[in-house]
Formats: sequence, structure tokens, C-alpha cells
Amino acid sequence: MACALAILGVVLVALFVDISPRVEGDFFFAEDDPQMIASRAVAERFPGGEQILLRVEDLADDTAAYREHIAALTDELLAIDGITGGFSITTDSPARSPLFRRLLLNPDSAATNIVLSADETDPQLLIPRIEAVINAHRSPELAIVMSGVPVIVELIRRSLYRDLIVFSLAAVAVFGLISGLLYRDAAIVVGTLATCFVSVSLTLIVGQLMGSGIGLLTANLVTIVFVLTLSHVVFLTANWTRAAAATPDRGAALQQGIRDTLEGSFWSMATTLLGFLSLLIATARPLRELGMAGAVGSLCALLVTYSAYPTFLGYWAKMPTASAGGGAVSPMRGRRGLVVGTVTAVVVLLGVNVFRVDTDPGLLTYFAEGTELRDGLELVDRDGGSSTLDIIVSDPDGGRIDAPAVFARMEVLQESLDADSAAGVVVSPTVLIGHARTLPLAGFLPVPTLLDLASSPQLGGVGLGFVTAERDQGHYLLRMRESHEEPSRQAVMDRMSGYARDAGLEPTLVAGLYDLQAQLGRLIQSSLRIGIGGLLVLFLGVALVVSRSFLTTLKMWLCLAAIPTVVLGTFGLFGIAVDIVTSPAANVALAIGADSMIHLVVRVRRLTGTTVAPWTTAVAQISRPVLIATGIISAGFGIFVLSSFPPTQRFGLAVILGTAAAATMALVVLPRLVATEATPEPSAAS
Repeated sequence: MACALAILGVVLVALFVDISPRVEGDFFFAEDDPQMIASRAVAERFPGGEQILLRVEDLADDTAAYREHIAALTDELLAIDGITGGFSITTDSPARSPLFRRLLLNPDSAATNIVLSADETDPQLLIPRIEAVINAHRSPELAIVMSGVPVIVELIRRSLYRDLIVFSLAAVAVFGLISGLLYRDAAIVVGTLATCFVSVSLTLIVGQLMGSGIGLLTANLVTIVFVLTLSHVVFLTANWTRAAAATPDRGAALQQGIRDTLEGSFWSMATTLLGFLSLLIATARPLRELGMAGAVGSLCALLVTYSAYPTFLGYWAKMPTASAGGGAVSPMRGRRGLVVGTVTAVVVLLGVNVFRVDTDPGLLTYFAEGTELRDGLELVDRDGGSSTLDIIVSDPDGGRIDAPAVFARMEVLQESLDADSAAGVVVSPTVLIGHARTLPLAGFLPVPTLLDLASSPQLGGVGLGFVTAERDQGHYLLRMRESHEEPSRQAVMDRMSGYARDAGLEPTLVAGLYDLQAQLGRLIQSSLRIGIGGLLVLFLGVALVVSRSFLTTLKMWLCLAAIPTVVLGTFGLFGIAVDIVTSPAANVALAIGADSMIHLVVRVRRLTGTTVAPWTTAVAQISRPVLIATGIISAGFGIFVLSSFPPTQRFGLAVILGTAAAATMALVVLPRLVATEATPEPSAAS
């Protein structure tokens, strides 16, 4: 039945669930997110559409042929459905206009830009159309690189989708292979895979019915739910093996195995569930989606494990021999102080580096170094910047920006922004004036008239994107350099706003991709605090219920807190970025660590009164499933490290680190932190 359900689930997912990740057009923020308020305000006041930039380099050093290529390429690009306008060196003269000189020319004289304006067409539809045109023109004589928010969003979506399919399936295959090598029982391996597939399919189907598809952070949901289910399966298998070794009665062994595992599984699920639910208070939709999907997955993992997997153990799995149940065990040897002291020193060292974790990585870190894509984006970034920043300014006294005194201050601001090395291309109303003066006799006209001309159809209405109709606000559009070393994006934006104030202007609004990435960095920090902090707080209550001892609860909590400390501290120590895709990995590792400790302490409580050394015996009984789970999970997530998408690589690495730390804390540190073998007396229910 479980195998049939697994097959049915896979079929239903293939037919009815859209597993293509949805990445929002404004760099992972949905339209209803509070972070989008400033960006929407800029788009409403200064319409201009999304910008897509193509850097076209002449590799043949043939100017005449190059211009012909640019002209043909520009014409075909402008004919694409979804492109509302654009310009290049063959449509507008950069020699005459300071505006087009800034936008079209590069420090490398062999390369120029084509700038396109796009409407709200989904990048998943628009970018392939542009790529088709580019591929038709790309040749040994012409190198073409594309950038812009829609481009980057689509490239990230493709990377997530590829990794979702390729590496999730590869990880599942590794899970099955390692399970086969460890258990050497076809029924257990098939049962494990079938149970995990049913759990994953049910989670995806429920998510689809709830209207929550695959998003930015739920792209790794398949593997996360697989691991959550696998943890229950491994512990249930271990307890059944021990029970079956003591009795030839399959039914009795199965019931005993379930009794020994269910309590620990329930509290492990509860901890993970509440941890995911804590993300629902986050303001960014991707975090809320992860919280809801993780909560559904946590419930499905428990329900499916105990409804589907026992059949395989009760009817088809090989009955173990008496030795499989674990014979007499030796008490834990000494060196308690040395072991605990060494681990504590390592955790403290890594803990110091937690504060160095980079949660505001550059845009380029989403693409692997040395690849053609990354090299091309770096060229665009070096030429004139790759992230847009919008600064809206006004006169503090309420004057019009086209008044001579106010406009003079705007020219001062333009000079300050041009001089800052973090800013590449800067376009503002002062540049528009130079553009308008290219018209015959326009040099004799006053600034208000020139701004009217720049906003007229005669000059393509370009001024509408930089001045309001009331002339009370001006728009400075900057392309920021992602490769430029800075303390933080917020520090850069504060510096840019400071230039405005120094010039006697008021920066009334700051927005754009650069600002959204800064907000994303703050949200990553917030999600780490909410997710990890919330889980640790919730674990206090769960641990107290499970251990029934305040002192043991405190020690469990300290061991659990060490897991994210190891993960984040290692990332901080080696300068590895924690991006929005990587950030949930610490929560996954924390959930795995909680499982191990809860099952261990439940086993200790059940052994109390039946053995003189309950902790020693419990460690001996629980170590095999913990090590099996650690090995399977580490091998599976190790596949992610081979991805060409850096965030997926970092996600896999973080889970491996956390899983190894969790096993160490559960099997080595926690038992030695317990100074004596004394534990609370078991209740009658135990």
C-alpha cells in the first residue's frame, strides 16, 4: 500500500503541482511585502519600467561591421513583446547627449550598451525571447552580456529549478544507497524510500491546495521533508530492531518499537513544527512560505511515518538476531572534563565568529566564480554598476526643484555622487538638462522649459522618469558597483543620503534593488534570530517535559544552542556568505539535533530503574540510529556541494556541519555533561 501511495503521490505531483520555483521580480520580495512600499512609490511617481542592459563588445575591431550588428540587434530587441522601448549608439548619439554618453559608453572603448525598458511581463517568458535574439547574433566577432533585475531573477530561478530536480533526486538516490549498505534489508530500504516519498508528495500537494507553490526558500523543500521523515524512520527502525531481537513475535516487536519511539518522535515533531511556525511572523513572503511549508512537512513526516512504515517492519523486514539488539555495554569511560572542555573551547571560538557572518552578500555571490555568467556580470558591474539605487530628493523649504537656487544644489549632489567609487552611472535631472540642450537653440532656454522638453514626446518622455509633474521632487538613478568593497550596503546608502543633505537637499525616499538587498540582509538576520532563537526557546519547554529535570533541560539546551553556533561560526570564520537561500540550513540542522537529544533523553528515562547505568546504556542503544541518520544526511546533502549554484552549495555545507555537530553533542557532550547517572524516577506511563 505504501509503495502504491508513493507512486500515486509522485504522479499527482507531476500532474498537478507546479515545482518551478517562483522568484519575485523585485529580488525575492512579493508585492504585498512592506519592503516594497518605497519601490512601488518610486515606480508610481517616476514611471520608466524595468531596465535590461546588454553589453556588446566588438571582438573583431571592425567599427563599421560592429555598428551594423548593433543596429540589427537593437531593431530585433525592440520588436520583442514585453519590451516597451530602448536605445543604443545607432538610435541615439552619445557624442551629443551627456545622458546617452553615460548610459551607452563604457570605459572599454570596444564595448557599448543597449538599454531596454521592459513592462511587467514575467521574466520567465521575457528573458528567453531576448536570449533567442542574442543567440542569433552572438558570434566570434561579438560578445554579448545581459544584466538587469529581470535577468538576474530569471537566472536565479533557473538555478533553483535545476538544483531542485537534479540535486534533490541525486540526494534521494544517495539516501537510498547508503540505507541499503547500512541495513542490507530490501524491505527496510524500500519502506524508507516509499515512506519519504509519500511524505514529500503529501506536503507538496497540501501546499498546492493551500495556494503556496514552490518559492525561493521552499525550493529545497523536497530534501528538507525527506530528512524530517528519515529521522523518524531511522529511530523507529532502531527501536524495532532492538525489540525484535528480544522476541520472535513480529507483532509484539513492532508494538514495542512504536512505543519506544513515538514519544520522542512526537516531541521532535512539535519542536520542529513550532520552529517553522515562528517564521510566519516574518514580513517577507519567502520566509512565511518556508514557515508554512515546513510546518506542513513536519506534520506529514510524523503522520506518514507511523501510518505507512510499520507495515514494512511488521511483515517483510528480516527479523534480527539476538546480537542485533545490543548486548551488555560498558560504562562510559572517564576524561569527561577533557572531552567537554575541548568541545566547549571549539564552540566558544566559533561563537565569537558568529558576529562576523555576512548576511548581506553581494549580488554577484549568487553566481559561481570563474563561470562565463559571473565574468560577464562582473564586466557590467565594473563598467557602470549592476544594482540600481533610487534617491528621491526635494527642497527642505518646499521650493521647486527647477528654481535656480535649488537646481544649483542638485548639480552639487550630482558631482558628489559621480565622485563616489561605489556608484557607477548616475542619472538625474541635471543630466537631463544637458540632454535637452541637444535640441536646436535649447541652450538659451531656462531650466523649467528644458525639463518640460525632456519630458515631452520629442525627447521620448525620458524626463518623466526623473522629475515629478509638480516639479517638487527629483529622481537620482544610480547603478551601484557590487564588487566594490564596503562595510555594508546601509553604510553606502547613508553616505549617499549624506551627500544630499550636505548639498542642502532632503532625501525623501531611498529605494531600488540595492536598497532591497540591504533590507534582505536585515531580514536574513531577523529570520535567523526568529527561527533559531524561537526554536531554542520552544525547546526549553519540550526538553523539560521530556527530561522532567531542570538541570538536564539546561544541559540539553546548551548542547542544542551549540549546533547553530558551529554552523554560523564556521561561516563567519571562513567568510562564507549566508544568503536568503542558505539561511534555513541552520534551522534544519537544529531540528536534526533536537531529534537526537530528545530520543536519547526519552530512552534514558525509560531505562531508569532497569539498569545501573541508564545514560551509558541509552547512548549505546541510540548511537547507531544517530550515526546512521548523520551518515545518510551528510552524504545526501554532500551532493548539494557539487551544485554550480553557490547558494545551494552553501546550504548543503551548512546542513552537513550542523548534522555533524548535532551527533557530537548528542552522543559525546550531553552524556558527559550529566555528572551522575541519577535521573528522575520514571512515571507509571513510562
